[in-house]
Amino acid sequence: MATFNELILLEHESEHDLEHDLAHKKEFSDPKIYTANGNLSKRWYVYYSFRHPETGKLKRMKNIYGAVNTYKTKEDRLSLLTGYRRRLLKLLKDGYNPYHNNTALYQSTLPENNLKAKATESKQTDPQTENRPVFEAPDNSGPSLREAFDYSLQLKDKTVNERTLKDYLYSSNALVKWVKNNRPEIQSIQQLNKKVAMDFLNDKLLKTSSRNRNNIRLNLSSLMQTLVDNEIILSNPMGKIRALRTIPQRNKCYTKDTQEKIFEYLKMQDPVLLLYIKFISYVFVRPIEACRLKVKDLDFTNNTFEFKAKNKSSKTKIIPRILLESLPDLTASHPDSWLFTPGKIGGTWDTQEENKRNYFTKRFKQVVKEPFNLGPDYGLYSFKHTYTTILYRALLEKSSPYAAKSELMEITGHSTMEALEKYLRDIDAYLPDDYSYLYENED
Repeated sequence: MATFNELILLEHESEHDLEHDLAHKKEFSDPKIYTANGNLSKRWYVYYSFRHPETGKLKRMKNIYGAVNTYKTKEDRLSLLTGYRRRLLKLLKDGYNPYHNNTALYQSTLPENNLKAKATESKQTDPQTENRPVFEAPDNSGPSLREAFDYSLQLKDKTVNERTLKDYLYSSNALVKWVKNNRPEIQSIQQLNKKVAMDFLNDKLLKTSSRNRNNIRLNLSSLMQTLVDNEIILSNPMGKIRALRTIPQRNKCYTKDTQEKIFEYLKMQDPVLLLYIKFISYVFVRPIEACRLKVKDLDFTNNTFEFKAKNKSSKTKIIPRILLESLPDLTASHPDSWLFTPGKIGGTWDTQEENKRNYFTKRFKQVVKEPFNLGPDYGLYSFKHTYTTILYRALLEKSSPYAAKSELMEITGHSTMEALEKYLRDIDAYLPDDYSYLYENED
């Protein structure tokens, strides 16, 4: 049976006004949130007191931490603790007592006991729910893994993009298959505890990489949190498991000589690929963002272009003169034509954007990497790193480091100075002058 604290660690609970009888002496204090005055290096938690059955006095209970201190922003921590506090208050008002056995109350709250009734009631009282996904537990054993994940995927389909949904489906398929082969006794989603989840992730770690393991953990945690939010399960075991440290693999910058040779080579061999690379180099878009561009996204009146960025539905950047001079005449192209296609600039290409990005990655490997004998550390992103370094060093020649980074931030599109500085450190964009003179007095 779940412990009293485990029942509290449900991040979200439906909003209900619970009657409070003020005629009797309160058995507990209202739960409060401790935020350490906003200090993220300290532990945040929910705390409360409960009346001791022998002394009759309120006694401070064990702090409720949950997974809150794994989160790195104040907003995320406060949101999670607010959920913990709300859940704790509801449990206390429903009669839970940390000094008693709460088995009977716990059994009455199990989602599978009430799920069918809730789904049926929702259909009867709200005609607008006819087209919404409705989950029905098959019996008291609760929904199977596949049924539960399919239900969560139906809900996610309304809130995430197609690529993310595919990642969720891939991760859930991997877990369902692993459980079937390795833990066949698990028939219900409610049997999936932290130990089983950890065993699955360890298997992925040994067979693939820590990065892949972390991505799968994140996908499954998101799906299972949706199940918690919809009262299908009581807790999210994936959310209790920490991400592993990974060593990011970054592409190296090209030397000036190599970059110039590649551009000259592509002028004759592959002008389409060259323009694709120039968008990555000169306006710092990601390869997949370049694949999303249509002719109508380019505004030649104001010399700007609009595109869908990683974390924004729409972003606008200028088209600098160096890139504008490389663009062909597109007046005869249909506005809805894709800017980049396999055969020409401005045409039709009926395939998913992921396929487009993979296509140009393979094309770059065949046309550039193999002829130039470039190693695995060099790729399309290397051009973005290269031109960021060129810009930063040029800006440093006429201004202070802070002013240079402030101007560079507007060009690259980094949202914060901290993010830009980390990126510049990662790509070694700035190197100090020769410091040999500092050792001269040592002789």
